[in-house]
Amino acid sequence: MKYLIVGLGNIGQEYADTRHNIGFMVLDELAKQENLKFSNMRLAYYAEYSYKGRMLHLIKPTTYMNLSGKALNYWMKELKIPVENVLVIVDELALPLGTLRLKPKGSAAGHNGLRNIEATLGNNNYARLRFGIGDNYPKGRQVDYVLSGFDDDEQPELPALIDKSIEIVKSFAAIGTELTMTKFNNK
Repeated sequence: MKYLIVGLGNIGQEYADTRHNIGFMVLDELAKQENLKFSNMRLAYYAEYSYKGRMLHLIKPTTYMNLSGKALNYWMKELKIPVENVLVIVDELALPLGTLRLKPKGSAAGHNGLRNIEATLGNNNYARLRFGIGDNYPKGRQVDYVLSGFDDDEQPELPALIDKSIEIVKSFAAIGTELTMTKFNNK
């Protein structure tokens, strides 16, 4: 069984630790924990490893957020991974920091990365792990907020949330979306 785990974010040092890059941050920590190295390959940084007899293919698209679908679609086809074995890790304004939600499908909810994936795939039937980043920004300042770093009072929460996200990724591959949702959502 093969799985495509897609961490959304933007390449470049100026975006490195921003809220919008939480997908990259989760995969970077997973790679660190599993002693993996990402290689710069077609449309993405790529790494892979075996977990409980399943092959997890990790990608961090190099297409920038708004063209994430291009990288996801390429790697799905290249690796022959069905959409039900795809998990996208994405920042979510509608959830407070500390909230992680796995969903089997859903709308893009205004997120440009998800909107592009949906447009590229022609559907929204892929799992996504929504990582709450909160919405503590003045009206009209959403872009500045998602492209800024986490506040000093938020920083201490991040390592545990990233670790829990990694547990969810592994659970998704090991036992599937529904059981993982039962185990982790609303906790």
